[in-house]
Amino acid sequence: MSIYIVQLLTGVAYGMLYFMIAAGLTIILGVMNVVNLAHGAFFLLGTYLAFTFISLHFNFWLALLLSVVVTAVLGIIIEKLLINKIYGKELEQVLLTFGLTFVIADAAKWIWGTEMQTIAVPELLNASITIGDMVFPAYRLFVVLVGCILAAILWYLESKTRVGAIIRAGVDDRAMVAALGINVRLVFTGVFAFGAGMAGLSGVLGGPLIGMYTGMDSDILVTSLIVVVIGGLGSWKGSFIGAILIGLIETLGKIWFPSLSMLIVFLLMVVVLMIRPQGLYGKVVS
Repeated sequence: MSIYIVQLLTGVAYGMLYFMIAAGLTIILGVMNVVNLAHGAFFLLGTYLAFTFISLHFNFWLALLLSVVVTAVLGIIIEKLLINKIYGKELEQVLLTFGLTFVIADAAKWIWGTEMQTIAVPELLNASITIGDMVFPAYRLFVVLVGCILAAILWYLESKTRVGAIIRAGVDDRAMVAALGINVRLVFTGVFAFGAGMAGLSGVLGGPLIGMYTGMDSDILVTSLIVVVIGGLGSWKGSFIGAILIGLIETLGKIWFPSLSMLIVFLLMVVVLMIRPQGLYGKVVS
């Protein structure tokens, strides 16, 4: 029994990691209607930045903060210089952000090389918890805790703050929000920076779990897109549920059906789309 508890907790931990990156992606899609295929590159960048800061003898927590700030600032720069010019142009968004993925990935190869690396678990969390006759790393419980805290923050921002009200209104009627004197462009920049920062955060937290390797940006982007499709565009709640489902199915699938784990994930997406084409929490488009 304890081995199943450990695997369930592992699935939830990976699910929370997927939630952190998918939530930023779905918010950008839902609020700005921007197809940001470079989102996985922000995840990669966050991981490698943290690795660099730690190599320069910064502690894990400072490296985490700096990596999130740098990725968010980079998000602001990209939104202001590039994304800002192609709102409402889906094809251009796809081509631009897809190209940015290659640029950032190749820059990472040039700067950090192609060898697989990893980020050490911070000393404070370098311990294990005994579950029956099994042990479970404390760091994975920390990732679960961070994911739950982030979900609570998103709920509070959406339901209890003026910023959340503006964002919800912007999703439904962007022109009306602008007519009320609200700087929609500034809101969009903030949303894009927030999404990039969340990708950077998940990249740093994912470093000790999945390591750093060439192509990780593409792998995490595919998974996060599946989470977004299952959860519904623009819904962080849907991303939360979808990410946990994907984390559990992926983890348990590797135990029971190791060669079919990703196929099961895609089958889940197909089943959800057949039942609810808009996703679990997506809005029906009339």
